[in-house]
Amino acid sequence: MWPLRFALVAVVAATAALVAGCGSDGTPRRSLALADCRLPNFATAAQCGELEVPEDRDRPDGRKLRIFAAVLPANTLTPKDDPLLILAGGPGQAASYLAPFAARLAELRRTRDIVLIDQRGTGRSSPLTCQAFRPRDDDVFETDPVPRARQCAQELAAQGVDAAQYTTTAWIVDLEAVRVALGYARWNLWGGSYGSRVAQAYLRRHPDAVRTVTLDGVAPPDMVITLDVWHTREAALDAVFDACAASPACRRAHPDVADTLARIEHALGPSGRDLEIVDPRTGAVERHRVTFDVVLAALQPLTYNPETVSLLPEMLALAAAGDLAPLLAANPALSGNLAEQMNAALHFSVTCAEDVPRIRPGSEGEALAGLPTRRLAEQTIAVCGVWPRGRMPADFAEPVRSDKPVLLLSGGMDPVTPPAYGAAVATGFPNSRHVIARGYGHIVSPHACAPRLVSAFVAAGSVAKLPEPCIARLEQSSPPPLWPDRLGPQP
Repeated sequence: MWPLRFALVAVVAATAALVAGCGSDGTPRRSLALADCRLPNFATAAQCGELEVPEDRDRPDGRKLRIFAAVLPANTLTPKDDPLLILAGGPGQAASYLAPFAARLAELRRTRDIVLIDQRGTGRSSPLTCQAFRPRDDDVFETDPVPRARQCAQELAAQGVDAAQYTTTAWIVDLEAVRVALGYARWNLWGGSYGSRVAQAYLRRHPDAVRTVTLDGVAPPDMVITLDVWHTREAALDAVFDACAASPACRRAHPDVADTLARIEHALGPSGRDLEIVDPRTGAVERHRVTFDVVLAALQPLTYNPETVSLLPEMLALAAAGDLAPLLAANPALSGNLAEQMNAALHFSVTCAEDVPRIRPGSEGEALAGLPTRRLAEQTIAVCGVWPRGRMPADFAEPVRSDKPVLLLSGGMDPVTPPAYGAAVATGFPNSRHVIARGYGHIVSPHACAPRLVSAFVAAGSVAKLPEPCIARLEQSSPPPLWPDRLGPQP
């Protein structure tokens, strides 16, 4: 699950034509016309097309959406007929941006297609676009998403968009329609983070269309994204503080990291302070109002990656000395292309339909009591008071059970979908293997030998014949050493 305030600059491809039908022998036949196209950060051409679907399936003659699908063809003239489908995270991430991960699965692609489909409302699938969520230079200093969410909801309504129709349930129906249009009798699912929720929901509805399932950064169906992530991220920060205390070098440089954070809070005060900050992108000195919530919000995404986790003690020490630039520079909203990958409006359409309604009245305050990030959490939840709310099925949060082969991957340092979540989900899959990569964070599959593990699992269609040396390497991995100062890691 990713940070919330990201907008999307979308490019809509127009390459599709539909011709219905099946082969004379009754086998599925592709009815979705594909043409060469380019995907972000992917060196070769993919085969892409668009499938038209109703925005609201209760009103089939109403507004239409175009669902963008990209096929990375197998490197053989006789590919297997069950491709790998990659389901992106977020909610709000466009799968077309995961082509670099697909490139890591070269062994799998020798015999199978890899399919990337942008979820409705993201990427090139009729994206939910509004001026309110376009990136701004001061985004990292804004901690309350409600005003911009209210403005975006109004903009979408003025465009004729029904934001209540952009849910996981609607996405599952879209996926099945695309599978049929692409002519695949079944496929193998890979779902990361929120994508693991989608994979489980799809398996619940369409078990006969699934051969294998890989869940990475496993989100149980009953996970309440907008509430639960604040606890697990706080636990991840506590683990960093404990690790520094246990490291002689880090302890010498930073005797009490938790106290450093408390000193930052005290220095900023309840209403924040105006500080001069060097913009990490331009080097210009700018003056901004910095509150403690700004610091806490900047810390959240840094817990996802063990490499940035290792820098936290030093970055907090610099922040306490008045230099916030390193902390802000590490934020992926500034240093990467997350603003292009993620769609904030889709994120709220999903979480306001599926997560916030499951927060029991009166339980929010109790669940967030004592958390430094309580205000951030409450403001995020409050978005759903101004956002259109879709529907979810009655069994949405119930565990999924299946005898399909399932590989579950968890990062030992994952701050949002910790290994305990993977263990809980695994109980519903008797034909499964749960691998915990102790030294890795959120999403394991792209790292070290994990692409080979995923490829071997899909090829075998079984958890009985997995590369054990790779599993041992992941399970015995260690977190990167903490950087106690700017000279580098020390023993």
